[in-house]
Amino acid sequence: MPIVERDPWRYQFFEAVPCPDHVMIPTDDPDCWTWYPQHRWIYDKLKIAESQGLTCGPHGVSPPAFPVFSKPMTNLKGMGIGSRVFTSAEDYDHHYAPGHMWMDLLTGPHVSTDCAIESGRLAWSRHATGVPWNDGMFKYWTIHAAADPALDAYLDSWVSRHMAGYTGMMNFETIGGYIIEAHLRFADQWCDLYGDGWVEALVRLYETGCWRFADVNRQDGFSVPLFASHGQVPRHPSPEVQSRIRSLPHVKSLQITFHEAKHAADHPMPPGGFRLGIVNATDLAAGLAARRELAKAFPAQIIQHQDS
Repeated sequence: MPIVERDPWRYQFFEAVPCPDHVMIPTDDPDCWTWYPQHRWIYDKLKIAESQGLTCGPHGVSPPAFPVFSKPMTNLKGMGIGSRVFTSAEDYDHHYAPGHMWMDLLTGPHVSTDCAIESGRLAWSRHATGVPWNDGMFKYWTIHAAADPALDAYLDSWVSRHMAGYTGMMNFETIGGYIIEAHLRFADQWCDLYGDGWVEALVRLYETGCWRFADVNRQDGFSVPLFASHGQVPRHPSPEVQSRIRSLPHVKSLQITFHEAKHAADHPMPPGGFRLGIVNATDLAAGLAARRELAKAFPAQIIQHQDS
């Protein structure tokens, strides 16, 4: 399976789709860094900010005004780790960190956008937004059926200026229409919600350089995580339980998102909780109901309930 996936719970999205041995498709940023040296600069978030004319600089250069947003310039594993808001010069001086940067504190919708890029132009996109919960966790994400023409136009203009000649997938994180992160991959958490034939179109893009996807009958999709308290790694639900949840109405997939044999601290997780699994569904109520069923497969005392 040349679609290189590091998380075994996502093999299910790709293993049934033929992919030629010579066609290598990344799903993880470290692979993107290695395979695309001419474009790896996009993982420098200071350069991303500069490319859009945002006020920004490395730690050691004082911001002209506060508040500002601070984060590592490059972080390929857990992109948001080490991020914080500085509200004053004293706050900035106290939390100085080599390799970090500051930039304008942006406001507005926080959107994750997957794009198919064909010869430096945007050929397809799909937008997702999350409902924040606590300490880096999300209650769920909505993968929107609706287009966002203004955001698409901005991203297409940026790609045409900075990614000339590139063909492949890209993912952008934006706030208020400005790019805060860029990736040479797609969001593999919910790609099964993009519609029948999408993975085949993905393979064709990397094999032939052409994007062809009959993107008809779009519908909203929902990616619903289940979190536990930090501290222990439980056992996976039985295959029978997993099969039953996958067969529930409107459920597209179930991902059990941890390794039983790996220490809890070795799983990259948000500060607020340990992610046990993800239900992808085409109906929100059905996705929440499936999450409740999944929660029953784990010790009740570790579950963080998040339906409210």
